[in-house]
Amino acid sequence: MKIFHLSAECYPVAKVGGLADVVGSLPKYQNMAGLQAAVVMPYYDRKFTRENEFDIVFNAATLLDTKRLYFEILKEKTNKLGFELFLVRIPGLLDRENVYSYPDEREQFIAFQLAFLDWISYSQQTPDIIHCHDHHSGLVPFLLYHSKLYRRLANTPTVFTIHNGQYHGAFGWEHLSYLPEIDLTQTGLLDWAGGINPLASAVKCCWRYTTVSPTYLHELSINSNGLEYLFWIESAKGYGIINGIDTEVWNPKTDTMIAGNFTSKSIAKGKQVNKDALCERFGLDPNKPLFTFIGRLVIEKGADLLPEAIELSLMDPAEEASFLILGSGDTEMETALLELKEKYPGRYNVFIGYDEALAHLIYAGADFLLMPSRVEPCGLNQLYSLRYGTMPLVRSTGGLIDSVIDFGDEGGYGIRFNNASVADINHSVSRACALYQNTVLLQQLRKRMMALDFSWDRSAKEYINLYESLNPTI
Repeated sequence: MKIFHLSAECYPVAKVGGLADVVGSLPKYQNMAGLQAAVVMPYYDRKFTRENEFDIVFNAATLLDTKRLYFEILKEKTNKLGFELFLVRIPGLLDRENVYSYPDEREQFIAFQLAFLDWISYSQQTPDIIHCHDHHSGLVPFLLYHSKLYRRLANTPTVFTIHNGQYHGAFGWEHLSYLPEIDLTQTGLLDWAGGINPLASAVKCCWRYTTVSPTYLHELSINSNGLEYLFWIESAKGYGIINGIDTEVWNPKTDTMIAGNFTSKSIAKGKQVNKDALCERFGLDPNKPLFTFIGRLVIEKGADLLPEAIELSLMDPAEEASFLILGSGDTEMETALLELKEKYPGRYNVFIGYDEALAHLIYAGADFLLMPSRVEPCGLNQLYSLRYGTMPLVRSTGGLIDSVIDFGDEGGYGIRFNNASVADINHSVSRACALYQNTVLLQQLRKRMMALDFSWDRSAKEYINLYESLNPTI
């Protein structure tokens, strides 16, 4: 079974968020299960592309409106990621350093999709499934089925995965000329709210769409930035499959980025070694419960609540806790978090930016992970933390509901709260501090966390079952 995954991101080539982690892991596990899964993504001038070798396997030109764009398809030579990696390079458009935020971002991703379709059409590639991820590849299902250029591929099943339904990639009808010749009687399949909406179009045209957790599938019909009715009427096509994690990369037994390796049998000693190293680096007390936040400093993640919630906890004489933040994003949130550093030395610190090795060390050394998300389609941070025996404190939304059970409930191992509010965060911190004093129960819960299976093996099988239901001849 030949699968092409189309994505704007893929770890370790280019990562902005969880999309990259999924696309960097799922194809590898699908290949391990017997598929031929490959990733196709834009070319970026980044560390990975500069340090690895590629073959040019195809070159041609595509039209974007009246612009003739030369493109190349590059293939990484060694399949070092566990799957075939193809990059679409277009001089001056798809050869830049960053993934997003360019003024011609619309043109970038439309050109990416056209180049991909031209390549597989002209080179007689015949994939069994084309798996598109988020709006950056959302026009592909429509173009496959309603453009004469790609008629040969019109029977190819498409799966569309929504990693974040808040972002649609919408643009005005004045840019319809960016697309190749299409059946103009079908333009309603592109439309939503008076414009061309790639995410809406993909949901309408794909054979099946998936979300990255079962609960998020339901939530999209309640909150999807204007597409609620669409998800309600197309619900029969939807499947919720929770993300997995790469258990080879995220493994405290073998992780080379942490201060000391450990297993569930040596968790108390192992976590303390990592906590000591982490606290020494950031000037914190290793004898206090350590709370952390890792992620984008944006309202969606509830990061705007952190400065007040953390300060209230630090001011409470009944709670002896330390806090460490790793993230970047909104400048006002960054400033507010930096100001706390001067007010509470020895109990609080912050690292503005992102550091992969530091993230691993934090998961290994922290006691608790804060995730007060307003929206969390799946969430991977809580899965990483569980793998390292770090208890997640999560708001009950999206994939956090599907992956974290409160330790007060039967079989539980985390802390859940209902509202994205300072009060709920502080109540959860108080519960965690009380739990920290019960060392026997805490160690039991840590062992329970580490025994959980959130590997891609299980999730990859669910995708394979979905593929097979769409193409019974394979």
